[in-house]
Amino acid sequence: MNSLVDHYLAEGCGRCNLYQTEACKVHPWQKELNYLRSLLLETDLKEEVKWSVPTYTLNGANVVILSALKNYVSLSFLKGSILKDPTKILEFAGPNSRVAKIVKVADYNWLQEHSAEIRLLITEAIAVEKRGDKVEPSPNSSASIPGELEEAFEQDPKFKTAFEALSPGRQRGYIINFTGAKQSKTRWARIERWKPHVFDGKGIHDR
Repeated sequence: MNSLVDHYLAEGCGRCNLYQTEACKVHPWQKELNYLRSLLLETDLKEEVKWSVPTYTLNGANVVILSALKNYVSLSFLKGSILKDPTKILEFAGPNSRVAKIVKVADYNWLQEHSAEIRLLITEAIAVEKRGDKVEPSPNSSASIPGELEEAFEQDPKFKTAFEALSPGRQRGYIINFTGAKQSKTRWARIERWKPHVFDGKGIHDR
């Protein structure tokens, strides 16, 4: 058990102005968060805090992320798209997600009823990581890297290394943002704006 996760459960993630207040999103979901945490602690995964939320790793690789949102608790599987999920409780986090998948928990009774399936997903996610399985990109999952980003990588190899260390979903989020600009100067401005975020290991929606 990691004391930083205890702090997260008691005070919140600190990424918004609700931190350490009664209105923080962690408070309504204590039973769900602690129950999911107990399932994860049964495994060989190491409990850490990354991006201000509980993150469970294997040999340094991120496997599962646990977090509280306004309407549900999210259990995110970083390679969820290649998990078997026979009961179909996994879903993509958003319209641009192609690799990570999440289980949304909005009810404690539902969580207890589906705890066996969640345990199996966690076990399979660990096995996938131990085997070193890779997620093969689908035809619809790739977004073309803009020329400005390629040039930025050439100018700053450390930036390229930091970008490639991000999860595929975070990389895709940045690429979608950069390519959404019509003018080259705007794409450059967006790259420069988000570069510190990339060096911090954060996605475009992380705070």
